[in-house]
Amino acid sequence: MAEAKKPRLVGINHIAIEVADIDAALEWYAKIFDFTLRGKGERNAFIDMGDQFVNITRVPDYEAEGEEKRHIGFVVDDRSRIIELANAAGARFVEGPFLDFLDPWGNRLEITEYSNIQFTKASHVLRGMGLDLDKNDKAKKELADKGMVDDAWI
Repeated sequence: MAEAKKPRLVGINHIAIEVADIDAALEWYAKIFDFTLRGKGERNAFIDMGDQFVNITRVPDYEAEGEEKRHIGFVVDDRSRIIELANAAGARFVEGPFLDFLDPWGNRLEITEYSNIQFTKASHVLRGMGLDLDKNDKAKKELADKGMVDDAWI
C-alpha cells in the first residue's frame, strides 16, 4: 500500500515567544520595532506582521533570563537602525555572522532585511501593509532558480 501524501509546509502563520510579563515584553519590543497590536489578554498579546503574527505568551513560572531558549528570524523592511535600537533597549548581542541578539527572556532574534532573502510577501499583502519593497539581485536569482519569480520583476 502506498504511503499517503503528507501535508506540505507552506509557511508560518505565527510564532509564540514565551515571556514572564506581557506588558514588559510589549514595552521592550516597541523600543526596537514598529508594530500594530492585534489584541491583548492576560496571558497573550498578538503583534500583526501583515498576513502573519507573533503571539507573545506569558509563562508564569518562566526562569533563567538572558539564556538563549529559542531562535526566531524576523524580517524587517530596513535594518539600518536595529543595532542602535536594540542597544538602547538593553539587548545582548550574539557573536556570529548575522545580526542576532537576545531579548530579556532569552529569545534569540535574528534580524534579516526583506530585500536580501527568499521570503516574499504577495504584492497585495505588501500594499495592505503600506510597504513598497523589492528584492536584491541575489534574492531574485534564488527565487527564479526555484520558479518563484514575481511577474513585476520581469
